[in-house]
Amino acid sequence: MASTYSKEELNQCSKEVLIDLFLSMQEQMNQMNHNLKLLTEQIAIANQKRFGRSSEKLDFDGQLSLNGCFNEAEVTADSDASTVEPELEEICPHSYKRHKKKGKREEDLKGIETKEISHELSDEQLTTLFGKNGWKRLPDEVYKRLTFHPATFLVEEHHVAVYAGKDNQSIIKADRPKDLLRNSIVTSSLEAAVMNAKYVNAIPLYRLEQEFARNDVHLSRQVMANWTILCAERYLSLLWDLLHTELYKCPVIQADETPVLVSKDGRKAGSKSYMWVYRTGKMYDAPPIVLYEYQKTRNASHPREFLREYKGTCVTDGYQVYHTLENEREDLKIAGCWSHSRRKYADVVKALGKDKAKDTLAWQALKQIGAIYKIEDELAKLSPEERLSRRQLSVKPLVEAFFAWIRENREKVPPKSETGKGFTYCLNQEKYLKVFLTDGRVPADNNAAEQAIRGFCVGKANWHLIDTVHGAKASAIIYSIAETAKANNLKPYNYFEYLLSEIPKHQDDTNLDFMKGLLPWSDLLPDECRKPMK
Repeated sequence: MASTYSKEELNQCSKEVLIDLFLSMQEQMNQMNHNLKLLTEQIAIANQKRFGRSSEKLDFDGQLSLNGCFNEAEVTADSDASTVEPELEEICPHSYKRHKKKGKREEDLKGIETKEISHELSDEQLTTLFGKNGWKRLPDEVYKRLTFHPATFLVEEHHVAVYAGKDNQSIIKADRPKDLLRNSIVTSSLEAAVMNAKYVNAIPLYRLEQEFARNDVHLSRQVMANWTILCAERYLSLLWDLLHTELYKCPVIQADETPVLVSKDGRKAGSKSYMWVYRTGKMYDAPPIVLYEYQKTRNASHPREFLREYKGTCVTDGYQVYHTLENEREDLKIAGCWSHSRRKYADVVKALGKDKAKDTLAWQALKQIGAIYKIEDELAKLSPEERLSRRQLSVKPLVEAFFAWIRENREKVPPKSETGKGFTYCLNQEKYLKVFLTDGRVPADNNAAEQAIRGFCVGKANWHLIDTVHGAKASAIIYSIAETAKANNLKPYNYFEYLLSEIPKHQDDTNLDFMKGLLPWSDLLPDECRKPMK
C-alpha cells in the first residue's frame, strides 16, 4: 500500500481498505500523542531541574508535611521583614537563650575568653563634678561586644642545648619533641588550619595561599598539599584504620558513592573516579562513624573488599553491585531507600506544579509514601524493639497497600514516563524496600549517608577535581575524620590539631593501643576539642 494517496485513488479504494487505512492512521496519531506527552514531561522536568528549587519538600493540602523526611532541608524567610540586630548571646558558640534563672548568663559565658576594658573618669574630672572627695563609686554598668582577630602567625625558634664532655669530648643534645614531619616548618596548628579550611570549609588551597599571602606568609599550595598528603598517610591513616574496625561492630551501616575527577590517575582525561562513603546506621545507638574511600571505578570489587569482614545490614540506594554482594554472602543483608523510591514522582509533581499534579498517579504515590514517612517520624525516638513492633502494626499495612496499588495502576501509564519509571523502580526494589519492616534498627532511607557525603560534594564544587591518586586517598582519610568529628560534636580544627600533636609522639611505638584514646568519642580528649553542650 502506498504511503500517500491522491483523491482519485481514495475514491477507488474499497471499504475494507479505507477502514484499515483509518485504523493505521489512528494508531499513528495515538503514538504521536504518546511521544508528545513524554517529550513534554521530559522538557518540564529538565526545566524544573535547571531553574526550579532542588528541595524535595512537598505539602499535600496541609495534611502531610514531609519537612525533614527527605534529602534537602528548605528554609523560607520573609523578604520584607527588617533585619534585627542579634544579641551577643545569639551569635556566640553557646546556646545563650534568655532564662529567668539568676546567674544563667554568667554560667553560659564562663567558657569564653573575656578581656575587661574599663572606662573611668579621672580624679580631676570627678573633683570638678562633685567637689573634693564628694563622690562614691557604684557598681559598674557592664555591656559586652564581640571582637574578631584574623589569623596570626608566630615563629617557634627551638634551641636544643648541646653538651660536650671535658674528658672524652663526647657530645650530647637535649631531648627535642617528636615533631610533625621532622625537619619541616609545619606545626600541628598550621596543618590543622589547612585541613580545616579545605576539608571542612571547602576553601581551595589556592585561595588559602592568597589569604596567607595577605598576612605576609608566603606558602605555596604545592607545599600545603604535600604536607597534607604526608600527614594523612603517616598519621591520620592510623585513626582511619581503627574507625574502619569500629564500623564493623555496628549491625546496621549505610553506604553511598559520588563521582570525582582525578587528573593524574593513569587514564584518559575525563575518566570518572568515585568517592565511596560508609557510615554507622542512623538509628543505631552508638557514636557515629563516617568513612570515605577513594576508588578508580564503581564496580563491585570495592565494596566487596571494604565490607569483607562486615556482618549485618547495609542500607543503600538501588545500585546493583550491593545486591550482587548480598547474593554472594549469607551474612550480609541489603536494605533499600524509600527516599530514592519517591524521586521520579517528585520530579513529575514539581514539574507540573501542585495544582496540575493533583490528578496524577505521581501525586497519589507521593501521598502514600508521605503517610509512611509521617508514621516513621513519630517512631524516631522509640527503642528498636518498640519501633519494630509499631512498624509491623502501623507501617507494614501502608507499605503492602502501596505495592498493591502500583500493580493495579502500572498499566495506566507509559513505562517510559517518569511515573512509569517510578513504578518499575519500586517493584524492582520491593524486596529491599521492605527490609526496614523486619528490623527496628534499619532506617527507612539512606539520607544519612547522602548527608555524610555532602561535605565532599560542596568542596568538589569549589575545586572541581583532585590532582593525583595520592591526593584523592589522603582526601578520603581527612574527610572521614572531619565528618566523624562533626557527627560527634567535636570542633574539627581542634581535633585535627590534637591528633597531629599526639600521634607523632608514638610514631615509633609497635603497640597502637594509644589510638583508642584518640577516638572522637573518647573521654580522654581535651575539652577544647568538644563543642559546648546546648
